[in-house]
Amino acid sequence: MAQGSLRASAVLATFFGFTLPLMPVQALLLKVSPSAARRFPNWYHKNVCRILGITLKIDGAVAEEKPVLLVCNHTSWLDIPVLSALAPVSFVAKLEVGSWPFVSALARLQRSVFVDRTRRQATGDAAAEIMSRLQKGDTIVLFAEGTSSDGNRVLPFKTSLFGAVFGQAQERGDTPSSGVVVQTASVVYTHVRGLPLGRADRPRIGWYGDMEMTSHAWGVLKSGPITVTIKVGPPVPLSEFKDRRDLALKTERAVRADVLGILRGRPDDPTLIPVEPSQESRRQKLSIPQSRSEKWT
Repeated sequence: MAQGSLRASAVLATFFGFTLPLMPVQALLLKVSPSAARRFPNWYHKNVCRILGITLKIDGAVAEEKPVLLVCNHTSWLDIPVLSALAPVSFVAKLEVGSWPFVSALARLQRSVFVDRTRRQATGDAAAEIMSRLQKGDTIVLFAEGTSSDGNRVLPFKTSLFGAVFGQAQERGDTPSSGVVVQTASVVYTHVRGLPLGRADRPRIGWYGDMEMTSHAWGVLKSGPITVTIKVGPPVPLSEFKDRRDLALKTERAVRADVLGILRGRPDDPTLIPVEPSQESRRQKLSIPQSRSEKWT
């Protein structure tokens, strides 16, 4: 126990010693070099993962030189440094994050888009910002479940969260913005101290429900080095989706299949995709592919 606390203290001291001097650097880059400000957090978070003792196992890659909507499952606050180490990204975050001490500063420096889901006008403004950022070539991360889970499952995706991508013009049947592609990233925390995480242990990494962040983070840091597996899906043009519901359904199925495959040690097995009888007609109507060689399975 004492050893775990000593490790957590050392990790926190190293993290703050590394982070605090770099915050003014990113603030300056935001003013003088937007392209550098986009890339710098990627380098920073790769080093943060090393400090935290996180080993990344990545299957696939985020498309470069293209605007990407990266649709992900959400398990823990660790998802932020993990996905940020994957590629230069910005996040769509709920408005409350913008008021959290210290975390809000980091989120703003990474050019996060804050969404107030309780006000329709504010949501519309955020939607316009997301589309504007995509058109400028950014990679925007969307946690499509709308909340975090215990790491043993993928929650249903909220179609309303995809409205920012299609917007009112797309909902009327207009062609989605050219060049924007959609990818999925399925994140699973698989090992702690080199030992596999079982179903009962995985929620110790997950941050969900009414968990208090400070005590949870302290417990995670005490636990030791963590291994995380990320499976990135192939890029699919936004124009290939009919509407936000089509986009939500297909990305949800892709993420759920990949998460289930990683959990069972069979990441490329198409038979793991759950299809309930009530969903079968929807699947056929939306022409969801059957084979792993096709785009959305």
